[in-house]
Amino acid sequence: MQQALLSLVLSGLGRAALKVVAGLILTTVVVLAFTISSVVVVIEVASMALLGATPLPHPLPSSPVSPSARGAAIVTFAGPGERLPVALRLAREHRAPMLVVSQGQHGYGGPCPPAVPGVALICFDPDPGNTRGEAEFAGRLAKRYHWSSVVIVTGTEQDTRARMLMERCFGGSVYVVTGSLPLGSWPYQIAYEWGALVKALVVERGC
Repeated sequence: MQQALLSLVLSGLGRAALKVVAGLILTTVVVLAFTISSVVVVIEVASMALLGATPLPHPLPSSPVSPSARGAAIVTFAGPGERLPVALRLAREHRAPMLVVSQGQHGYGGPCPPAVPGVALICFDPDPGNTRGEAEFAGRLAKRYHWSSVVIVTGTEQDTRARMLMERCFGGSVYVVTGSLPLGSWPYQIAYEWGALVKALVVERGC
């Protein structure tokens, strides 16, 4: 009995220690990523100034849309940049018969865009209110409507994590299209995504 209790206590302490280590790793990665990305942006702007070039006034371009990027639905993950305009353009091109929008373009609970003729529209607030919640909601819709493929619209900085989370919740084909992001937003977004990616890989591994 004493050995069993001791093993239980040690097991609990081990799990707690792992959570602490994961938290420290997450914090370190976020700080390093933010520092590195900030330095890169500063160097780029300084180089432009020295060369007499004009800093980029427009957002970095979105990814080209592959002709194969067609699916049963277009799902827009909330976040900064031109995600919603890209999703609406894909809907107008009838890349899918359904458009699903996470209402977080201006914070969760944001506006639902006008419907595109001939395309069903679903707007939602994810629970939990993050990318994992968005992927889980999309996964439930996929089961309900028997999707075989989906087009995810997200930001370039979130491409890898969004695809990974969606593939955990959906067994069909996943295409990712990215919207542009203002240059000034890159340092914070890169730092955030590095931390969120580590969390998704180490701590939150389920759908």
